[in-house]
Amino acid sequence: MDMVSFQDWQKMDIRIAKIESAEKVEGADKLLKLNVSLGDEKRELVAGIAEWYSPDELAGKKIPVLANLEPKQFRGVTSHGMILAAEKDGKAVIITPEEEVEAGSKVM
Repeated sequence: MDMVSFQDWQKMDIRIAKIESAEKVEGADKLLKLNVSLGDEKRELVAGIAEWYSPDELAGKKIPVLANLEPKQFRGVTSHGMILAAEKDGKAVIITPEEEVEAGSKVM
């Protein structure tokens, strides 16, 4: 894997987002559209986690998001960021803060 410089790391804006709602992306088996709050800002994100998570179980969760990723279209839905998850046995596992933190908090 390529090494990144500390300067590259500093360019990433990772913040805690609160999932306000989620729904399946029409015509896609693996994609969910997440409506999230980053504190003072609302965004739509697309995540390939539908085979492991239902929309109902995601509402209210707080998750880390790469907030300054350039927007990308998935099945007609524009994603404005990327959730961060861990992989365990080929499954995506949502990462959540250990303690209560405000939506929009910077991940250090």
